Amino acid sequence: MPISHVFDTYAKTDKGRIMHFDVVLDEKDSEKALNYAKEWLKSIGQENATVTQENCCFCHSTEAPADLRQQIDRQGYAIYKLEGCPK
Repeated sequence: MPISHVFDTYAKTDKGRIMHFDVVLDEKDSEKALNYAKEWLKSIGQENATVTQENCCFCHSTEAPADLRQQIDRQGYAIYKLEGCPK
């Protein structure tokens, strides 16, 4: 299994709610992680949420669990929801 890279990410919705999630991808690329965070936020109807490079930081590298690996293989990244994210 390839090693994936985890970017600890915080976004603020236009209503002021904080969403905390990890962006997981196979490349250690901060710019891609930020773009994927924005893509995911748009996909859940939060296109106006604010996320910046300062709030999307490399955290660690690890082997992704099977469910995240499937997401990465399918779309190039995975989202691991932590706090304040929709179910």
